[in-house]
Amino acid sequence: MSTEIRRKLLDEVARILAEEGPAALTVRHVSQAAGTSTMAVYTHFGSMPGLVRETMREGFARFAERLMAVEAAQDDDPVAGLARLCAVYQEFARAEPDVYAVMLGGSRLAGFEFTDEDRVMGLDVLRIPHAAIQRCMAAGRFRDGRSSLLAWQLWCQMHGLAQLEAAGYFVGRHGAAETLTGLLRDFAVAAGDRPEAAERSVSAAL
Repeated sequence: MSTEIRRKLLDEVARILAEEGPAALTVRHVSQAAGTSTMAVYTHFGSMPGLVRETMREGFARFAERLMAVEAAQDDDPVAGLARLCAVYQEFARAEPDVYAVMLGGSRLAGFEFTDEDRVMGLDVLRIPHAAIQRCMAAGRFRDGRSSLLAWQLWCQMHGLAQLEAAGYFVGRHGAAETLTGLLRDFAVAAGDRPEAAERSVSAAL
């Protein structure tokens, strides 16, 4: 199977789930939408749950690739680096909403349930912002402490923001971009950064 057909199959799974619901997710429907045969699905993915699982895993791989590109370009401002990671999180959720929904919102559709291996793959992405938070601590910007808890708290905030934006709730005075800036500034201050330093770093990153 070519890389193009594989990508098309995975994208169609996510699109059909988002637009038509789990009842529409059949091997025939997915294969026709992707322009390939039902045999290709069974040969390479084994079953529809297997195809959904691969869609989720592919999504996390794409997401990690974007985060690692930011990670590779770190400078001497760790708080700005953390803010850039969070901006990329939101960009990914906007750019690939259907895949994002499978990764973090549609895991039990079409007979699919997470395995421990799936969870490990998802949680492995968390190590990137976790490392960024540890750099903030090492630089004296954040208080030393429970970096893993901070990473979880930040993930919850980023996911909530992405979900609210996808649902179209940012229609009032404050938009998603302004909300992201405020979240990151306040997160940094709560973690121990000085307000003026947090404002400067987040503004520079975003």
